Amino acid sequence: MSTSAMANERVTETKGAPNEGPNPVLLWDTIHGHQRSAALRAAVDLDLFTAIGAGCTDVSAIAQRCEASERGVRILCDFLTVAGFLSKQDGRYSLTPTSSAFLDRRSPSQMTSVFRFLHSDKVLSAFTNLAQVVKQGGTVLQEGGVTEPELNEWVTFAESMTPIMRPAAEFIAELATADGRRPKRVLDIAAGHGLFGILLAQRAPEAHIVAQDWPNVLRVAERNAEAAGVADRYHLLPGDAFTVDFGSDFDSVLLTNFLHHFNKAVCEGVLQRIHRCLNPGGRLFILEFVPNTDRVTPHVPASFSLMMLGLTPEGDAYTMQELETMLFNTGFTGPELLEVPRSSQHVVVSTK
Repeated sequence: MSTSAMANERVTETKGAPNEGPNPVLLWDTIHGHQRSAALRAAVDLDLFTAIGAGCTDVSAIAQRCEASERGVRILCDFLTVAGFLSKQDGRYSLTPTSSAFLDRRSPSQMTSVFRFLHSDKVLSAFTNLAQVVKQGGTVLQEGGVTEPELNEWVTFAESMTPIMRPAAEFIAELATADGRRPKRVLDIAAGHGLFGILLAQRAPEAHIVAQDWPNVLRVAERNAEAAGVADRYHLLPGDAFTVDFGSDFDSVLLTNFLHHFNKAVCEGVLQRIHRCLNPGGRLFILEFVPNTDRVTPHVPASFSLMMLGLTPEGDAYTMQELETMLFNTGFTGPELLEVPRSSQHVVVSTK
């Protein structure tokens, strides 16, 4: 058994179930959780996973490739082995399936760029005084946190988050064109990088995409549309999603990673505006982190509420029951919850 496998087995045995008694390992791991993310970020910054994937498997070779000290590399690699991102055998390191797929820059599914947004100064600073956030029930960041108009961090999001969003974008494009459907007019609200509308346009040659977002963000989406060869069918709608005129006669509307930033009343307001701009029979595709009704499972969607607590005044991760209520209240019918492959998110499809 490799060192990483034995380490993971030890952690599993020690942590146990929540009701098995006092657990000092859980406490220790959580107190030092910041070191885990810092180690992963350091490895990405050093391009350590790419070095190992390319054949540098001992400390000396890795250190030389990464231009780092052998002591530092040895300690970092051992820590990443304990954390489950590397395997170690006979003093040599190798990538795990996860690090090979997502952290080796040569991989077509690599996600190293997501650190630029998820570890940006603004995002991290939202959690430096979480006790105060809990006391007041929302972000302590100025100007509404990440809901601030024309926030520069959304440009960073658009430039860096496409790898982690691609599975969902591919899935929505498939759903929107299934059973021979060929939407001709598609509205992509808070388009960001534009990937959702762009992939749909590539699958549906008749489709014209109207991408709505702040002007500074749409510049990124426009570049991506040009690179994807769909710029002639990609139209920009700069402005605020709550006030800009969406237009009308849309066959599909994409509302991805949007609702969780706002309270239910605000969400229903934008859903009403979407309902008015859709053709009869038109469909709305919502992408969200959707926890179960117990709000503690599955762990990624359930944990996402804390991110919204720190980053927004009133945002939340909504259950399917809550989303259904919002949709029914705004005239939509037949909402269906679909799990996104290779993702912790769900798509909710509803019809006008």
